[in-house]
Amino acid sequence: MLAQFNFPTTILFGTEALGVFGGRVAERHGNGPMLLVTDEGLVRAGIADRVRRVLEAAGVKVELFAEVHPNPVEADVVAGARRYRDTGCTGIVGLGGGSPLDAAKVVAVLATHEGSLLDFDAMRGGDARITSALAPVYAIPTTAGTGSEVGRSAVVIAEATKRKTIVFHPTLMPRIAVLAPELTVGLPPHLTAATGFDALTHAVEAYLSVGYHPMADAIALGAIELVVAHLPTAVADGADLEARGHMLVAATMGATAFQKGLGVVHSLAHPLSTRYGTHHGLANALLLPGALAWQLAHERASFTDDLLARYRRIARILDPGASADDLPRLLADFRRRVGITETLAETGATHDDVPALADEAYDDPCHRENPITLSRDDLAAIYRSLLDATG
Repeated sequence: MLAQFNFPTTILFGTEALGVFGGRVAERHGNGPMLLVTDEGLVRAGIADRVRRVLEAAGVKVELFAEVHPNPVEADVVAGARRYRDTGCTGIVGLGGGSPLDAAKVVAVLATHEGSLLDFDAMRGGDARITSALAPVYAIPTTAGTGSEVGRSAVVIAEATKRKTIVFHPTLMPRIAVLAPELTVGLPPHLTAATGFDALTHAVEAYLSVGYHPMADAIALGAIELVVAHLPTAVADGADLEARGHMLVAATMGATAFQKGLGVVHSLAHPLSTRYGTHHGLANALLLPGALAWQLAHERASFTDDLLARYRRIARILDPGASADDLPRLLADFRRRVGITETLAETGATHDDVPALADEAYDDPCHRENPITLSRDDLAAIYRSLLDATG
């Protein structure tokens, strides 16, 4: 057996992290310039200007690129790569939630390689086409969910297919991640809950996924414990820096853990974002309890003793006396506790959409690391069961 473990990103954490960051960039890039990849919301909120001032105070010039949309599309990253080249930038700072951070990584690829987004699609062998040194990426998350600040992949919707395209390469990992709790206090409760459930789903799926990675397993369990302990507080009191800080750490831990793998929930969630614009974290929240419940109900014979023990261990973080079978209900209860009450039907999905959704989900690679092997028909059945659910 061979297993390989990698955890290389430098992480700066705390209320002083952002202030230190400018000097770290100056040490590596001199006066730059750096391309600051973000979105208009963070420009309006003044957060982009705050980061710009930190960099400029350290002598680093900044070029602002704020044309990233939620669920970023190919045109966003093509424009960003063009701006990077035209302005002679030497590195990229991604600022925001998962969309700007993922966009920053793909800009790093397109700015240094010829080709379209699909040329670098990991499912088409695109990682082998990433042969030149990439533009260095630095990441400053303003949500606690995706963990893209420590990830080796990025997801952008391709123009030709209208589907999420995964770009993967070990050198896509940001050089430095800045976890500054104060940058997340303005996130409203519902987005705090949705992004927090994204972090939770990463950790749950990583812990349950196939493969041998004891470090990832331990990190995933730690992330689950942090989310369960601190997400309700972060939702109820967005100014609580302690809760916000714990959630940033949980998100980073969840993404570190999922280098082991994810699972069927992510495959089911991705089409909801491309088709209906559903926030990725919300999609995960709507799917996670039901997808686990469906597998327990319909694939129980495929559950190993180890998998049942893993379900039980997660369940007991939520309720010390719980069994493996309690896990879906406990996750649904926790979802309601943080204020997520929507149903799958409220995304706009219908029973008529299920065949196309199942096709897209089955083509998504995440479910290949699910502990239970599921067919296209199984994925369709999970969608249908959740569309019939009332909450």
